Amino acid sequence: MKNCNKLFALALAALALAACGEKASIRGTLADGAEKNVIVKQLDINVYRSIDTLKTGKDGSFRYSLDVKKGQPEFIYLFYGDTRIAALLLEAGETAVVKADTLGRYSVEGSKGSSDLAVVDKAYADFLAALEAHRDTPTEMTRDYIKHYRESVRYVMEHPYSLTTVPVFFEYLGEAPIFSQATDGILFRKGADSLKTVYPDSRYVKALEKEAERRMRYLELDTQLQSAPQNSFPNIVLPDIKGERRALNEVDAKVVLVHFWDVSDAAQKMMSIDMLLPLYQDFHKRGLEIYSVCVTPDKPEWASVVLAQKLPWINVNDGLGGASPAVIAYNVTSLPNSFLIVDGELSTTPISGIDALRKELSKMLR
Repeated sequence: MKNCNKLFALALAALALAACGEKASIRGTLADGAEKNVIVKQLDINVYRSIDTLKTGKDGSFRYSLDVKKGQPEFIYLFYGDTRIAALLLEAGETAVVKADTLGRYSVEGSKGSSDLAVVDKAYADFLAALEAHRDTPTEMTRDYIKHYRESVRYVMEHPYSLTTVPVFFEYLGEAPIFSQATDGILFRKGADSLKTVYPDSRYVKALEKEAERRMRYLELDTQLQSAPQNSFPNIVLPDIKGERRALNEVDAKVVLVHFWDVSDAAQKMMSIDMLLPLYQDFHKRGLEIYSVCVTPDKPEWASVVLAQKLPWINVNDGLGGASPAVIAYNVTSLPNSFLIVDGELSTTPISGIDALRKELSKMLR
């Protein structure tokens, strides 16, 4: 009987150890956050899902534990109001020790994945801050974007077996992914294949694999299109104020004026009314279309101006400012800036003022 009791006790201990191995814990302190609410959210592939709300103690401390299966680490994010105060990647059996403040600055110990994720998280936050600081200088925004893109490529290539590459792959700038090039599908494929060898059951890896398959199909299609007859101008596809994607190469007009502008600049805003609108009214029926690209991150401001001014041509804006692929494709370094596409060919005739443009259009659209 005693042996049976010992066996039963050992079985209970084994079950207890197994249960502990299926959990991860968080111990934290929120500076200046006495008796405040900390919201715990779990990354559900590409959206946050709230799973609990914690009340900090009088010293700002809090504790939390959650189920985490072995071999399937979980991305957990802590929020104070709308501010994300910590990003964690928790393995089964880990206890992450978090020190955070209400402004979103934090450090973490006790969890290797979380420490690595903190570096990724800071790089992304610094990138967004740099864009905001340079929002009035599109050229600087373009440099910020290219720099961050290259650093992101380097990170996923140097850390092929780290789950911290998953949020890097899925970073967005407004509505557009940071990895926006067709050839990025190769990076996604390599990333998913590498991570599958370490985390075959992870839902995050499965989501990355699904996205890799989608991007590889897109790359194949893009390769086919590249082998087809080419446009003589860089094609761009951007959303209009209704959110519908408008492709430049699908504009049916003899002459297309591609116009880059900044809605926050009063002079450029008035240019639409004083110069472009009369031009459009005089030449639209004769074969002119305007494809107007707004290089302003504030999409609501842009849309309200377009509607208030009743601008009748194609108006697009992806909200990326100077980091927009359209700005990069046309090497726009100053605003306003315009290009003419005539009979499907990018015109090399320089546009030096509205009068010269009117004269050229009179020749082209007889």
